[in-house]
Amino acid sequence: MISRDRDAAGRARNDRPRDRLGRPLPPGSAGVARIPDDLELGPQQTLAFAQQLLDDGLAFNAHEVLEAAWKNGPVAERMLWQGLAQYAVGITHLQRGNSKGAVTLLRRASGRLDDYPANAQQHEVDRAGLIAHARILLAAVEAGATITDDQLRPRLRREPT
Repeated sequence: MISRDRDAAGRARNDRPRDRLGRPLPPGSAGVARIPDDLELGPQQTLAFAQQLLDDGLAFNAHEVLEAAWKNGPVAERMLWQGLAQYAVGITHLQRGNSKGAVTLLRRASGRLDDYPANAQQHEVDRAGLIAHARILLAAVEAGATITDDQLRPRLRREPT
């Protein structure tokens, strides 16, 4: 039987280092800094941290930050945070060259963001902009077009007017 890394509560946890795209590296390798599993930030700090990671091309790490908000945040906001986390995973799949996975996650993320109550304007998240951006990425994947690194750095919040 294969032994798995476990946290103090006995949940499975992979402590192996990871590369910039979140892929596990051999034990003892130098990887990028991991996001703690117990990360608890306020919504504005979460969005700022995730945005910085996306801007740095670290969509997998942004996903981990957003996933922590999804798991630790208010139940009423879970669909929002889950959609954002899935969006970051969709971008991670694009970075890794996995078009099929990217399409699945971007569609799922767009659906969650679209289904989130229209009157909910939590934390200035640019839901409409992210959904439109996902459609652009999905069309590019379908067309077999090249997607630039800049296209993989979406803005999570609405720009101030």
